Amino acid sequence: MATKTSRASKTPAYKCAECGWTAVKWVGRCGECQAWGTVEESGATVARTTAAATVLEPARRIAEVDGTTAAFLPTGVDELDRVLGGGLVPGAVILLAGEPGVGKSTLLLDVAAKFARTGQDVLYITGEESAAQVKLRADRIDAVAHTLYLSAETDLGQALGQVEKLEPKLLIVDSVQTLSSADVEGSAGGVSQVREVAASIIAAAKRRNMTTLLVGHVTKDGTIAGPRLLEHLVDVVCQFEGERHSRLRLLRAVKNRYGATDDVGCFDLNEAGIEGLADPSGLFVSRTREPVSGTCITVTMEGRRPLLAEVQSLLAESPNSQPRRATSGLDSSRVSMLLAVLQQRAGCLLHKDDSYVATVGGVKLSEPATDLAVALAVASAKARKALPQRLIAFGEVGLAGEVRPVPGINQRIQEAHRLGFTHAVVPASPNGSGPVPDGFSVREVGHLAEALELLIA
Repeated sequence: MATKTSRASKTPAYKCAECGWTAVKWVGRCGECQAWGTVEESGATVARTTAAATVLEPARRIAEVDGTTAAFLPTGVDELDRVLGGGLVPGAVILLAGEPGVGKSTLLLDVAAKFARTGQDVLYITGEESAAQVKLRADRIDAVAHTLYLSAETDLGQALGQVEKLEPKLLIVDSVQTLSSADVEGSAGGVSQVREVAASIIAAAKRRNMTTLLVGHVTKDGTIAGPRLLEHLVDVVCQFEGERHSRLRLLRAVKNRYGATDDVGCFDLNEAGIEGLADPSGLFVSRTREPVSGTCITVTMEGRRPLLAEVQSLLAESPNSQPRRATSGLDSSRVSMLLAVLQQRAGCLLHKDDSYVATVGGVKLSEPATDLAVALAVASAKARKALPQRLIAFGEVGLAGEVRPVPGINQRIQEAHRLGFTHAVVPASPNGSGPVPDGFSVREVGHLAEALELLIA
């Protein structure tokens, strides 16, 4: 006969308002998210031990489970399918986070319309806009479909009622921080409310085998707002990134239970809506008729995807005793290090020049493999001599001036050859650069001085 015991602890609990971390005593700094002044008293912690319940569905052998019910369903947006690993999985809960204005709602409305055009019912619940406002955006981006339903709700009970009545195949909630439950204390967006809303929606999704897309807000630090429990409960966590003044948007999977997390989706956000970019390299490379000094093309890896990007440099004699160092799209401290290496290891005198180093198209380059391209662009600007027009360069530069190998050398070369480039300066590697395409010339260098010989030759 099953027994049931319970015990309650009256020790007061303290909870972080940012991430939901709990402690038995007050502390000034959260032990999870390291935020200051966010730990507050939240009542008593109650621990329970419950009796075993009657099993409604017995466990089955894994070989007897039908895996076809969890097959991928294409969304109609190839770049999103790439990031998700093949498409939407029935019953999966996907969290899409990003800064305000980055295009989360536009992307999901486009996904909703394309998925609805396959004949499936789609429910789009908006808590931030009215149904009329969403309809205006849908008209602008051509995202109107017969089986796409809109509901402007901020009450969790009403939202679940809409799900119960319509029984959609795809549910989109924009956003999870705007819904609130009348059974839980606190305002919408609070830790308790977000936890309750997410748990209720996830339970409904698993019970109905309904794919769910949740929009999540981010904090000033760029992390997902609300308790960290939200990220652990969902199946997929995606980050939507992009500069406000740039058309390029990048979608990354931070967590994916159904696929890899090393791929990236590229989108173009414009007046007509949002479009997937199968070949986004053209956004990051300028088109000039004649070679220009101070420019160099590199190949960077975004996940498993090689992308071409252009680095530009401008040097001007400084009127001040301390020259100015300005960067855009690059790590300023790493560029300063490369300027010092150029001067000390390669004899390129830069101590009297203001230096401006930037990328084209607003792309951010944080990979160390772009070091060699930055160094060649600066040296080209100093010598006022252009590099060959169909040349690419990549490699990590150390403080001793050595050029270190980077991952994916052959993959980068193949991408450059596909886009019409004919020469490459790459780091010397023990394994070599792999098979080289016909008509493509590869020069391996072990030191920065060897690469700078291109400006003399």
